[in-house]
Amino acid sequence: MTEARGEIFDIGYQHYDGPRNGRLHAVWSLWMNGFRTTLGLGRGTLAKLLPFGMLIATVAPAVGVVLLATIFGPEEDIIPSHEDYYGLISILLLLFSAIVAPELIIPDRRSGVINLYLVRPITAIDYVAARWASFLGLSLILVYSGQVLLLIGFLLTAGDPVDYLRDNWLDIPKFLAAGALVALFVTTIPLAVSSFTTRRTYAAAVVIAVFVISVPVAGMLTSSDCEFSERTTSEGANVQTSRCEYVTGDAAKWFALLDVGRAPIILSNMIFDAEGTGDPVWRLIDAHHPSIPILWYALLVLGPGALLFLRYRRMTI
Repeated sequence: MTEARGEIFDIGYQHYDGPRNGRLHAVWSLWMNGFRTTLGLGRGTLAKLLPFGMLIATVAPAVGVVLLATIFGPEEDIIPSHEDYYGLISILLLLFSAIVAPELIIPDRRSGVINLYLVRPITAIDYVAARWASFLGLSLILVYSGQVLLLIGFLLTAGDPVDYLRDNWLDIPKFLAAGALVALFVTTIPLAVSSFTTRRTYAAAVVIAVFVISVPVAGMLTSSDCEFSERTTSEGANVQTSRCEYVTGDAAKWFALLDVGRAPIILSNMIFDAEGTGDPVWRLIDAHHPSIPILWYALLVLGPGALLFLRYRRMTI
């Protein structure tokens, strides 16, 4: 008869006696990890090219404007100002966010790492809020870096920097407010789309399609047939007038809002009390009461934002 034998091994198991930093520290760690991910830190060279290349691309227009200001002066009409800057870089920000934002949440779901994150003390809402805030932080850096460079350049190229600052200091809170609106927009929509797929390419394609396709769609629905006439006033001056018939009639001004990427720029123009360019879509948008573009922007941001948080609120392990 064989006698059973057993052995006991001391594997050195011990209880964890280190610091327990709690929920807030876990959220902060997620924020830091997300911020590093968006910058490609801790990853290969290729992962860093896009975010740092984007930073250079958003600052490049400001460098060009400052160079023009050194030649003509910062207050010349031909020099783009703070109110024009977001319109210059908006398409770059939209494309960048469409490509980079999915990197923050999709890999965690595909690999199952999110199940480890959702072990207490943090919740799914903590997780998505930290990821959202980390990308918002990068977006704010991108939108403000060029504006700060513009402000410094205008001050240095002005004949009297003190007088220039006294006359234009209100541009600072204006570009801060407008930049926050742009950053919220380019942060929320791509992350909301990314919460519904496990493929980064699909998320990026959908976001880019929404931003890009909405431009010609709005253009087609607001196209018009204009008749021009000229008359002579009693003072002998020639005045040209135009009468336009839109293909969608009175509804054209509502279809003009379908250009999704223009939504934050509309509010930026309102903050700076600036007019849009002379294209027909801007004329139709200007025909709205100011509350309409504000509500449209709120819908485009709060709607996807609510979907993003609801999507993760239902997530359990």
